[in-house]
Amino acid sequence: MNTTTQDQVPQNSGADHTNAEIVQQPGVWREVGAIVAGGRNSLDAFLGPLLAKKDLRIVLTGAGTSAFAGEVVRSAVSRATGRRTDAVSTTDIVGDPYASFPDDVPTLLVSFARSGDSPESVAATRLADQVLTHVNHLVITCNSAGQLARLHGASASSHVLLMPAAANDQGFAMTSSFTGMLLASLLAFGALTTDAIEAPAAAAEHITAGGLDQGIDALLARGPERLVYLGSSSALKGLAHESALKLLELTGGALVASSESSLGFRHGPKSVLNDRTAVVVYVSNDPYTRCYDLDILAELREGLPQGSVVAVTASPDGLPGDGTWLLPGLADADDAALALPAVVCAQLIALRSSLGQGIRPDNPFPSGEVNRVVQGVTVHPLPERRNDVA
Repeated sequence: MNTTTQDQVPQNSGADHTNAEIVQQPGVWREVGAIVAGGRNSLDAFLGPLLAKKDLRIVLTGAGTSAFAGEVVRSAVSRATGRRTDAVSTTDIVGDPYASFPDDVPTLLVSFARSGDSPESVAATRLADQVLTHVNHLVITCNSAGQLARLHGASASSHVLLMPAAANDQGFAMTSSFTGMLLASLLAFGALTTDAIEAPAAAAEHITAGGLDQGIDALLARGPERLVYLGSSSALKGLAHESALKLLELTGGALVASSESSLGFRHGPKSVLNDRTAVVVYVSNDPYTRCYDLDILAELREGLPQGSVVAVTASPDGLPGDGTWLLPGLADADDAALALPAVVCAQLIALRSSLGQGIRPDNPFPSGEVNRVVQGVTVHPLPERRNDVA
């Protein structure tokens, strides 16, 4: 385990799994690259005929963090495949299947699932089969024994892409499972090559080796009561959603966390700001989108106390040195690849905030009001669509 990161985590603090699973991510990514490369022939045999259909719709699905993985990769997958690609959570599919699948077109449902045992994970695939005439399933999961993997493992219309064993996080919050599955989808659809894994892995190792410890410690030393994550591109807005969720989860809801796009933030969500608010802006590598991130950074830094606003970026262009957390070697990366090391910043903020609140990150809800695998969901039978209902 990395020495600098370990020094930040006291013994017997209930953070052993979470800390280790954050630090191990670059190694997990390299394993994911080897797995996808080793299974490339069977993966292409499955995907090739589907992607040849011009009317194919790709739906990226999951719940919570798994849903945010789909949000992060959606744009990159769409560009790589040239096919309509949507991110729709399993909770939306289960709650309103006909709205989630409004057009009966050939569909590839890509399911992200750490355990594959949450009720919505299995129900979403079954509802897709019920609602659509032609549907195939790509299951990206960390648990070979989960219901989702077992259900689709023997199906001719499905392909299961299993993550390394280490990606099946034992901590409460998804960390290496999130980034491992996210990366696997980028590789599967050709949105990223295996050679390109090394740059985000090296950047993440820079972070876990303490490269941003001073900045993280300074931000948290202010004692923020509220933390906002902003990202403008499709990928970085999805990353902002995941970052806010990680803080909520690991602090047991003790800290208020929210997320938005840089432009959307001004339209009401900006009301969360006060002198005890910290803001992290994920700065896009796209030159056009980047302009809006720099605009909101300048505006927020003018109105909030010094040190309250941080930019996470792969390029220092247009940014002052103070409050800029640099991700080295990624200035030319797609924002979806940039998200891999960038989320490590949010994971460490959440971990250290949790410890600062006296919470045990591996199990921030000891009374069980929130569970590692969602419980208490009743999946109701779906009636046939009425002809007079659009």
